[in-house]
Amino acid sequence: MVGEKPVTVRPLLRWAGGKRWLVPTVARLLGDTEVQNYHEPFAGGASVFFGLNINAKAYLSDLNTALIDTYRQVREVPEDVWRFLRSYRNTEEAYYAARSGRPRLPASQAARFIFLNHTSFNGIYRVNLEGKYNVPYGYRDHYNIPLLQDLKAASKRLERTTLTAGDFEAALDNVGPGDLVFLDPPYTVAHNFNGFVRYNDKLFRFADQYRLSEMVDTLRERGAYYILTNAAHQSVAELFEKGDRRIETSRRSAVAGKKSSRGRATEYLFTNLPES
Repeated sequence: MVGEKPVTVRPLLRWAGGKRWLVPTVARLLGDTEVQNYHEPFAGGASVFFGLNINAKAYLSDLNTALIDTYRQVREVPEDVWRFLRSYRNTEEAYYAARSGRPRLPASQAARFIFLNHTSFNGIYRVNLEGKYNVPYGYRDHYNIPLLQDLKAASKRLERTTLTAGDFEAALDNVGPGDLVFLDPPYTVAHNFNGFVRYNDKLFRFADQYRLSEMVDTLRERGAYYILTNAAHQSVAELFEKGDRRIETSRRSAVAGKKSSRGRATEYLFTNLPES
C-alpha cells in the first residue's frame, strides 16, 4: 500500500525513457492495494520507486552494473559520494576528462556516474564495444545535480532495498503472492516520436519482449500484481494483451536530439491491479 504520508524522493539520475511523469498514475492504480514486496527489474533512474512511498521491502535490479553500484554507494556512503560529486564542473573539458577517467574508489566511481549522467546528451547510457561510456557532452545550461540532502534522502529510501545486477528473469525469481512488479523495459519498436529505440535494439530485442510476456504470465500465476509500460504499437498490444487492463498514456518525448523533433508520445500501460 502507498504510504498515507507520501515522501517524495528526487530521482538521482536523468534517464532516457524515465517514468517520473507516470508516478501519479501508478499511485492511482495502486490505491489501497496491500503490497507485500516491490520489484523493479529494469531500474534505470528508478523514478517510480523513488516517487512512491510503498511500505514494503523493495528489490531493484538492472543489467547495468555501474548503475547498481552507484545506488549501493549512495545507500552506504552518501556523504562520500557528495564529496567527490561537488568537485565536478559543468564544462566540456571537465566532462570529457571525467568520461576518460577511471576513478579507483567506489564512491568516486558513483560520483562520476552521476556527473556524466547529468551532463551528457539526454541522459542516455551507452557504451562502445570495449565497454567504455561514449555518450557526448550535452551542453546543458541547467546543471541540476543531486545535492547532499538528495543523496541522503535516497540513501534512506534505499535502506530496505536489495540491489542486484542481472537479467530481469533472474531478478523476478523470488516474486510471491501479493508482490507488486513494475516493469519498464527498453522499448524495441519505433512509435510516435520516441527515437530511443535506436539505442535499445541491441540491448533488448523483440525476442526479449517475448520472454517478458512469458514472465508476466508467471507473475499472474504466482498471484503477484504487475504494471507494465511499453510502446503503443500493435505488435506490443498483441503480445501483452492478456485479459488485463490496457491503458493509454501520453507524454512529451524528450529523447530526440532536436527540440523541434520532439512531440507527444503515446504509450501503453498494462496491469492486473483491481479497479478501485
